[in-house]
Amino acid sequence: MLTYILFIIGLIILVKGADHLVDGATSLAKKWHVPNIVIGLTIISFGTSLPELIVNILAASSGSTDIGIGTVIGSNISNIALVLGLAAIIYPIAVRKSTQAREIPYSILSALILLVIVSDKFFNAGTESFISRVDGIIMLIFFGLFLIYNLNISLKHRKLDLDKELLTKRNYRTIFILLISGLVGLYFGGKWVVEGAVAIANLFNLSEFVISATIIAIGTSLPELATTMAAAYRKNLDMAVGNIVGSNIFNILLVLGITAVIQPMAAPLLIGVDVIYLIGLSVILFAFLIIGKKYELERWQGASLLIIYFGYIAFIIIRG
Repeated sequence: MLTYILFIIGLIILVKGADHLVDGATSLAKKWHVPNIVIGLTIISFGTSLPELIVNILAASSGSTDIGIGTVIGSNISNIALVLGLAAIIYPIAVRKSTQAREIPYSILSALILLVIVSDKFFNAGTESFISRVDGIIMLIFFGLFLIYNLNISLKHRKLDLDKELLTKRNYRTIFILLISGLVGLYFGGKWVVEGAVAIANLFNLSEFVISATIIAIGTSLPELATTMAAAYRKNLDMAVGNIVGSNIFNILLVLGITAVIQPMAAPLLIGVDVIYLIGLSVILFAFLIIGKKYELERWQGASLLIIYFGYIAFIIIRG
């Protein structure tokens, strides 16, 4: 029983730990006069993927690679289908032209790269699908290209508004406490989440992948869900799709890339099916922004995304 309680507490601490670390790092960067747009595209964007990164590293180091990979795939699917689906039902989402032209195609490309990487058995029968250190380096190179390109575009065309007063008022002691509490929260939260996922999988006779792609994935997507739902109520959803799709790119190329470099991972047996599902979902999102009202995600499209999400959950539970 204690393990399951720690699992729930771990999810909460994991998410809060990421928030504290991002707040501390952002405040420190602001005090050192780092430009807002650089902070936004690095520290803040990276922060949304911190829970997945910690779960991946701890899961890979303990031999539970299904949990790490499942968390990334499940989180990406829930980001698009669950988070955007619910938000669009509340209020139609306006989408930036740049998101449709750059972020979504690059998210599809990142998923295609992952599909090739985990398809060792397809290209060489009899071999085990594996995400090696070389694969990790390749993903990190593609991530670097994405980051550099977006940084150049953003410096020319966009500004990022941060709470300058709050960031500059924080003293170094407060920043230090935020950084330390964030790191501690990430470690213990991630540790309890991984241990709890293994225990729950054993209790209900489900695979670790199923637990990670459902419970853990939804848990790590809660910040995006809460932020996007609040924005939907305020009818202020202009950047929601771009932020979520950007987070998905971070999850695949950065999170799996770093994890593979630290600890190569054996891919789950049928992971290719899940990656294809993610690619198909991303293509559907892209198509939705072309048909109907251009550059807008409508209510019926949000409902369709929700149906697709629950269909995926049913599929992986039945598959076991």
